[in-house]
Amino acid sequence: MKQKTLFYCTECGNETAKWAGKCPACGAWNTIVERPPEVSRGTAKSGSRTVRAGQPVRRACPVTDLQADEEIRFPTGMGELDRVLGGGAVKGSLVLVGGAPGIGKSTLMLQICSKLCEFSKVLYVSGEESEHQLKLRAKRLRVDNNSLFVISETSLGDVLESVSAERPDVLIVDSIQTLYNDALDSPAGSVSQVKDCTMALMQLAKGQGITVFVIGHVNKEGSIAGPKVLEHMVDCVLYFEGDQHTSYRILRAAKNRFGATNEIGVFEMRDEGLIEVENPSEMLLSGRPDDAPGTCVTCVMEGMRPVLAEIQALVVSSAGGNPRRTSNGFDYNRAAMLLAVLEKRGGLKVSACDAYLNIIGGLYLDEPAADLAAVVALASSYLDRPVPGDLVAIGEVGLTGELRTVNQLAQRISEVHRLGFRKCVIPAHRAAGLHAPEGLQLIPARNIGEAIRAALRPSE
Repeated sequence: MKQKTLFYCTECGNETAKWAGKCPACGAWNTIVERPPEVSRGTAKSGSRTVRAGQPVRRACPVTDLQADEEIRFPTGMGELDRVLGGGAVKGSLVLVGGAPGIGKSTLMLQICSKLCEFSKVLYVSGEESEHQLKLRAKRLRVDNNSLFVISETSLGDVLESVSAERPDVLIVDSIQTLYNDALDSPAGSVSQVKDCTMALMQLAKGQGITVFVIGHVNKEGSIAGPKVLEHMVDCVLYFEGDQHTSYRILRAAKNRFGATNEIGVFEMRDEGLIEVENPSEMLLSGRPDDAPGTCVTCVMEGMRPVLAEIQALVVSSAGGNPRRTSNGFDYNRAAMLLAVLEKRGGLKVSACDAYLNIIGGLYLDEPAADLAAVVALASSYLDRPVPGDLVAIGEVGLTGELRTVNQLAQRISEVHRLGFRKCVIPAHRAAGLHAPEGLQLIPARNIGEAIRAALRPSE
C-alpha cells in the first residue's frame, strides 16, 4: 500500500496531511514543507499490542504507592548556571541549552566539566569538532581531568554504545542537530531525526538516571535547526542570549520542571572562557555618562534577584509628518502607550517628535516597574535636562498618569541603597509603609507630573 506524503512545520514540528500557508499549531506563516514517507521500523494493526520478550508488562498503580523522594541535585561548578537551573542540575534530567551559533554554548558545557569531573564521570559527545579540536579548546579553558571522556561521533547507535561501555554519570551532546539514526531515511537535523534522537536520550536519562545536557542551535530563520521542535520533550530549556559583538551573555530558563523560569545568569566572555558576573547591576551601569539628558536608572526583578538597569531615551523633532518610534529592549506597544500618557497627562508635546528607547546591556525589560524610569528618561530628553546621577525611579504608570505600586519594593530599595544611590522615586501610597535605609531618600509621587518635577528638579 502506498503511503501518503506528509507535511510538517519547520517551526514547531506539527505534521499535517496537506499543505497550508499558516501552521494550525503555532500560527507561523510559510513554514509548512513536504516530507517524504519514512520507512517504518515496525508496524502493528490498530488495537494490537506488542510485548517484547522477557519484558514484564507495566501496570498502573495508585498514586499513594508512588515514592515521593526529593530530586537529587548537584552543583555544576557555575553558580550562575545553578541559579537558572533552580539550585543545581537534577540527576536523570534532560536539559536543552539553545542559542545562536557561536554564542558560547559549547564553551559553557565544557567549562562545567571541570567541576563535574570532581565527583562524577562525564562523557562529552561532539558531532562538530574532532578529538584534537576538543583537546585544544579544553587546554585553553584549563579543563584537564581523567574523569572526562570525549568522543567525536554523529551516529546515535555509536553514541549509545559508548554510553553503555563507559557508564557516565553526565552526558553532554554537542549538538543534537548533528546526531542521526541510521534507521531513518531523513538527513541529520531534520524534524524526525531531532525528535527520534532526543527521545532516545530522554529514555536514556530516565531509564539509567544519567543527567543529559543537549546543545541545540537556532538558525537565522528559526526553522528546524532550532530547539523549538523538542522543547516539550525535555525537562529544562535554557537559552543563551547576547550580542556576538559584545562580551556579555545572559542565560535564561524558558522551561524548568524542577524550578522557576524567571531567573537569569550573567556571564562575560573572555579569552580564558566564560566568567560569572555575580553583580549584574554594576556591569549594566558601568560607563554611564554624567549629567547627560535622556537617561534614568530603574530596578527590575529577574527572578529573586534585583537588577539595576539604565534606560536611555532620545526625543528629537520629527523631520516628516509621521514621527518615528523605536525601542530596543523595551516593548514597543508599551513605549507608545507611555508616550501617549506623557503627552496627555504630562503636558509634553511628544507626538510631533521622533522617540527612541534603548536598554543598556542587552536586557529586555518586560516588567511594569520600568515604566516610570522610561517616562522620566523621555521627559529628560525632551526638556534637555539631566536626571541626577544618584536617582532611581521605580513604579508602574497607568493610563491616567497615576503611579501604581510594584511587588518586592523593599528588595529593590535595598539593592538601590547597596549600589550607592541616594534618591529613589516611588509611588506615594507605598512610601508610608517602607523604611528607608540610612543615606537613601525616598521621594513619593502620585502621578508622572510629580515624578518628573522631582526627578528633574535643579540640584541645590
